[in-house]
Amino acid sequence: MKSKTLALACAALLAAGAAASTAAAAPARAAVGAIVEAVQMPAWVERNGENIPLAPGMALRDRDHVRTGARSRLLLRMPEGSGVKLGENAGLALDNLRMQRDSFAGAMRVVFGAFRFTTDLLAKAGGVRRDLDISVATVTIGVRGTDIWGKSTRERDLVCLIEGRIQVQRGADAEFVMDQPMSYYVAPRRAPALPVAPVLLDQFKEWAAETEIEPGRGAARRGGRWKVVLATVDTQEEALRIYDSVRDAGYAAEILPSRLGGKSIYSLRLAHLPSKAEAQALADSIRGRMGVAEPKVAQ
Repeated sequence: MKSKTLALACAALLAAGAAASTAAAAPARAAVGAIVEAVQMPAWVERNGENIPLAPGMALRDRDHVRTGARSRLLLRMPEGSGVKLGENAGLALDNLRMQRDSFAGAMRVVFGAFRFTTDLLAKAGGVRRDLDISVATVTIGVRGTDIWGKSTRERDLVCLIEGRIQVQRGADAEFVMDQPMSYYVAPRRAPALPVAPVLLDQFKEWAAETEIEPGRGAARRGGRWKVVLATVDTQEEALRIYDSVRDAGYAAEILPSRLGGKSIYSLRLAHLPSKAEAQALADSIRGRMGVAEPKVAQ
């Protein structure tokens, strides 16, 4: 997203802060769409022709398409409390998500990459009915309350049932039910689907790691109070140059204008880091990139 003026950049910061505060204060069931819970950048949402970097607390909408970059991870919190995790270089499209008093329905399309849909204890105990369809490229999964992992690659689509029960259909093939925990189904691109089979624990651990936030990689989380100060500059032009460069790369930079010694200065930062260690890891990973020479950690 190319910024036109500093006023627009600062307005976006204020709007994002207000949205994050509202999302954090609202009960899960009152939310209309998904909320970004944690993000290991770079990651974006494609909306109305723009690529907007994802930040904790950001509310997603129907028709949004989220994607992650190299070494990225993403955790989304659904309106009823379930979670959706994405691994690196993944894409997910949201469609017609609806939260009513005791039901959650809609569709999600995994365009590519690895994902995991999981219900937490609160969601399981809440008595919420799910009528959710998740498409993994050529395979459609009917979710009624479960824990699943899947991945779409150029060679195949894969679905692993961790617990619960799902309906599975590939293209025009007959729909079938998977209800055996720790089983998986593979649909090669140019060959018939393979029979459902048990998954070995070591293999599952390897798959699951692809969608987990990695400790020590500088992931931002809702409620995080640490920051990485990218730069402090004297002119709007320099502030906007760094701002555009960092945001284009998938990092949710913010600009904070202030006064010092009678003149204006502009600080650029990445916020919502949960600890000093994670903030330092993020600072180290971007040093010397995107026009950021010497990022500093602050609280």
